[in-house]
Amino acid sequence: METRKGLIIVNTGDGKGKTTAAFGLGLRAWGHGLNVVVIQFIKGNGQSGELLGADKMDENFVVLQMGKGFVVDGDTNRISHRQAAEEALRLAKEESIKDNWDVMILDEINCAIELGLLRLEEVFDLLAKKRPLLHIVLTGRNAMPALIDRADMVTEMKEIKHPYKTGVSAQLGIEF
Repeated sequence: METRKGLIIVNTGDGKGKTTAAFGLGLRAWGHGLNVVVIQFIKGNGQSGELLGADKMDENFVVLQMGKGFVVDGDTNRISHRQAAEEALRLAKEESIKDNWDVMILDEINCAIELGLLRLEEVFDLLAKKRPLLHIVLTGRNAMPALIDRADMVTEMKEIKHPYKTGVSAQLGIEF
């Protein structure tokens, strides 16, 4: 007997690869004819390799950068970051009940929660009301324990070694 359900998947941890793994899952799904939407909660002003690659795909793999860029300590523009995150969540809720998508990737949403840009309860509301067969992937460091408990699948990326610590800058095509 085959039981199907839309999974709640969390990619978290201090290591690299959370977004890349989610995009890889999206690529696999798209390759099987599923429709994929990526909503980016923090990223919004850059040209990552994932975004450049997605631009070469068809209308069944869509990336929406809705953030205002990375939030740093002492950022005086926190209100605009919060508004952007709230708008991204509103769109995610709206799209999660439509029949347009099979996979929804909420990139860096865990960071938006941790930074206080979104409330965890609002994210739980989205998860409770989504279409039953919609798979949702939530990425970002420091996923809340309650979100991990709610998820069907959780992967923690753990940094073991990183070239940045030896003075090597981020490599185009490898880290962004």
